[in-house]
Amino acid sequence: MKQTEIEYWITSMLAAYENVSDLNITVGKTLQVESAGVLMPVRVSPPVGTITPFQAEVFALNLIGNNKRLLRDLVEKGSCDLSYALNEQVRFRVNIFTQKGCFSTVLRKLETAIPTIRGMNFPSSFNKMSNELNGLILFTGATGSGKTTSLAALLHSINMERAVHIVTLEDPIEYIHPHVRATFNQRELGNDFNSFPSGMRAALRQAPKVILVGEMRDRETMEIGLTAAETGHLVLSTLHTIDAGQTINRILGMFEQEEQPQIRNRLADTIRWVVGQRLLPKIGGGRIAAMEILCTSLRVKDLILNGEDEEKTFYKIIQAGSTKDMRTFDQHILELYAADLITEESAMRYCSFRNEIARGLDNIKSSRGESTSDLLGLAMEEEENNRW
Repeated sequence: MKQTEIEYWITSMLAAYENVSDLNITVGKTLQVESAGVLMPVRVSPPVGTITPFQAEVFALNLIGNNKRLLRDLVEKGSCDLSYALNEQVRFRVNIFTQKGCFSTVLRKLETAIPTIRGMNFPSSFNKMSNELNGLILFTGATGSGKTTSLAALLHSINMERAVHIVTLEDPIEYIHPHVRATFNQRELGNDFNSFPSGMRAALRQAPKVILVGEMRDRETMEIGLTAAETGHLVLSTLHTIDAGQTINRILGMFEQEEQPQIRNRLADTIRWVVGQRLLPKIGGGRIAAMEILCTSLRVKDLILNGEDEEKTFYKIIQAGSTKDMRTFDQHILELYAADLITEESAMRYCSFRNEIARGLDNIKSSRGESTSDLLGLAMEEEENNRW
């Protein structure tokens, strides 16, 4: 299998459907792409049947090339991440991993156009985030929920408005930011630095005003990130958590029990915003982000310091603060439904609390003069059937 054949596969897969986001090479399946959130088979000429272990291995190793670090990660950790460019026109974030003794590869297509707050129709609170001078801003959600896109839009806004030095630590670099008002130094794990903690320590000596850390994966990175935020830097990063409450608990869980009171104090002083994201199917094709947004306040700081209880939770604070730049997932999902951007089935599927969303949907439909439906009852019946 030659490099030209691999490039032909990739080119054909990209052209097979509209809105292709991911390319999937899995043994025992044909070539597949994800289009608008659905895996679709791809036919090429000459025909490719089900992928063999040999084809999957050659494909993966061609992308890795002679990079010893990636090979070591693949052998020792079972997976590796890299970036790949096709003819310098299309860029991908690639994950290669092993399963049942075979190689699998997933290529996520990267957008070349830098997203903007206005162009993505993000909430006005994003403009306030981009004006923060210091502290910690965290974006949370599952892999593929749009966190990188949101961070890129924030960095673009800063780039348009402020003459500052921005250092990014990424794995891999996804959006390439031009120098406009800001000066960018974008560093990639493996090629430019060996680990996020070492990259963070070096960044503190590089006189940045803004630091982007691809992910706060461990205690050491988090601790340096807190130090950076405390010393006048604006630190942007991500966590794989589902909401604000879980985010705070995940951070605390990185530290020993006796250290947690001090970490609570540091978090209360440094956290500015926590944004959770979920991608929902959009009417007419594509996907749209639903967001939970938490911003700092006296009540939020008190909850970080003292923890949640039955009466006081992050969810309740966000719910009550919806007119002050905060919103819950369900509040945003109802906004998207009211704007005819998502279906009621999607609203029920991706919401946090089905009782609340069902009432909200009925209120919207009643205001339109539409008949209400028993979506909640159907959903509960489906869950009951699934148990059996």
